[in-house]
Amino acid sequence: VDQMIAEFRRRRDAVVKGLNAVPGITCRAPQGAFYVFPNIRGLGLPSSDEVADRLLNEAGVATLAGTCFGVAGEGYLRLSYANSLANLDKAVTRIGEWSSRLAPLPTGR
Repeated sequence: VDQMIAEFRRRRDAVVKGLNAVPGITCRAPQGAFYVFPNIRGLGLPSSDEVADRLLNEAGVATLAGTCFGVAGEGYLRLSYANSLANLDKAVTRIGEWSSRLAPLPTGR
């Protein structure tokens, strides 16, 4: 059990660190389960549903819109880190590459 806990902690930490490196995304380390719930409001897209759909169709990364868990989930996604570290690294890399192709957010007026 200790070995499993350590492995999931390693995966969690890698995903959280990777997501926090993506401009427009912030992610706190969860204290339980094997999901992260990153804030994606900084990407400048209108909804969590749109981000989840576009990540799937344009980057090949499956996520759930935070709104699947109620209206307070708008602006968030849910990602599982119950996968291999190699696959998680690939998913985070794809998210970063995808977000870099988004139109830049307007600065000031």
